[in-house]
Amino acid sequence: MASGSRGAAAGAAGGGMARLQEMRKMSIDQLRSIKEQTDLEVNLLQDSLTKIRTAATRLEAASSALHDLSLRPQGKKILVPLTASLYVPGYLDDAEKVLVDVGTGYFIEKTMAEGKDYCERKVNLLKSNFDELLEMANKKKSIADEAGMALQAKLRQSSPSA
Repeated sequence: MASGSRGAAAGAAGGGMARLQEMRKMSIDQLRSIKEQTDLEVNLLQDSLTKIRTAATRLEAASSALHDLSLRPQGKKILVPLTASLYVPGYLDDAEKVLVDVGTGYFIEKTMAEGKDYCERKVNLLKSNFDELLEMANKKKSIADEAGMALQAKLRQSSPSA
């Protein structure tokens, strides 16, 4: 198993070298275009990573709120959020049933356990997507760096030496 992963690492490193060799054959304009495109893709992926991290944090907070809600007795006075900054007083009628926001203004009534399970599944999905996007962003960053190195080398070659 270890030799297979070493071979994969060597193959990945070899792929980077082959890519760098290919880039050295390209014109300055082609290299600039590749560098700009991959930089743009890296920025978009980083924005997506930030949004996923924010969504996962919100779902974890929702899961924690569900847990706290399950500990409160029926009839307990609580503050009910209408917006992020507007709360109204209310009473806890039934802590065993919750409304889960499933997106685009749709809510589904679930039991407390189903609501917690929903949040947990969504957090796991987001973390999985986060890991995949992070790997993709790192690959794109590597390509952008290689294109930048090849571009710098081309520019040094084309500039007259003083």
